[in-house]
Amino acid sequence: MSDRSLTRRAALLTIAILWCAGTARAATAGASAPAATGAGGSPTAATPAVKPAAPSTPAVTPAATGAGGSPTAATPAVKPTAPSTPALKPAAAPRATRAKRAAVASAVKAPGDSVQTLKGGQEGTVFRSLTIEGEDRIRIDYQRPELTLDVDPEQAPGLASGGPAAVLERGAPDFSAPLIGSTAREPSPYLAHPWLQRFTAGAVARFAPAVQGVERWRLTIADSRGDAVASFEGHGEPPRQIAWDGRTRFGLLAVPGLTYSHVFEAWDKAGNKRSFVGQGFDVSAYRVDSAEGPILVFSGAELSVAPGAPATAVAPIVLEAAGWINHGATADRRYRIVVTARGQEQAGALLGDAARQLALVTLGNPARIERQSKLDPQAPVAGTVVIAPVP
Repeated sequence: MSDRSLTRRAALLTIAILWCAGTARAATAGASAPAATGAGGSPTAATPAVKPAAPSTPAVTPAATGAGGSPTAATPAVKPTAPSTPALKPAAAPRATRAKRAAVASAVKAPGDSVQTLKGGQEGTVFRSLTIEGEDRIRIDYQRPELTLDVDPEQAPGLASGGPAAVLERGAPDFSAPLIGSTAREPSPYLAHPWLQRFTAGAVARFAPAVQGVERWRLTIADSRGDAVASFEGHGEPPRQIAWDGRTRFGLLAVPGLTYSHVFEAWDKAGNKRSFVGQGFDVSAYRVDSAEGPILVFSGAELSVAPGAPATAVAPIVLEAAGWINHGATADRRYRIVVTARGQEQAGALLGDAARQLALVTLGNPARIERQSKLDPQAPVAGTVVIAPVP
């Protein structure tokens, strides 16, 4: 007999044995059931247990043996049908898990609508672990107390409306804030240049004589041609500092671009004279204040702009001069540009350049700026420009 036939016969034999064992257990359970008793304790006729029909066990034909005791292949008379496999029941949950679930179920009992309510602050509502069986939805409602503010707006501090005057003062329109805000986006064409300080205010030169025991003294200022343009004198000790505002003894203004010198003379009580000659100095651009407005004096060399600059370029000295003119009392004040040069061509060029640049940066009508030129063979090489209000 082949190995496959032997294996099949062994399997069938095992199934038959298991089936018989199950039938025997069922019969034993039915026989051990107690008999029902009637009234008075007398036993009543018990309904015999119905013995389930035993499944038909296929006949097992012993294996035929051949000569010498060796088994030979034999075909079974009836091929048995394999019994249906019983459904497997799930294993019972451990006792610890069942006890835990029972404790949770006894602590929180869900009403009939499957809604669980957990109240805060009470025992039994805080769990380290929570298992919810049934629907897979959880609804949580937070109950908050009603907020009631016992505040009267009319009596609350800081909310009192006050009188009409107070309301108008609080709601007054602010005209400065929009103007300041617009300056951040709209640049002004008349940009101020506070860093420009080319015009000297006050004295154009200061002298500090350091002599003692003087009966009288005299300070003389001369230009490069040797002409005395200003002088100061007095009796007794000289002041520690002598300031010259740039005006000459004839009422004119000192010309920038020329070299000036000074001589200090002192006499003692005995009549002895001593002279001190100082070093030469230059007069830069300066400003003289008058009742009509500022008088601005500077050299013609400062009108030049950087090479390759556009036609609208303005020299820094002219920007500062326009700032002083624009800060005047009125915008219709007439000013006059006076140019002094050695030749007519140079004077015309300086006058046209100064008038063009000044018209670009001054307020009001450009016609209020008048022009005038002067010729002086002893004028500085670069010429002189004076901008003064018309009296």
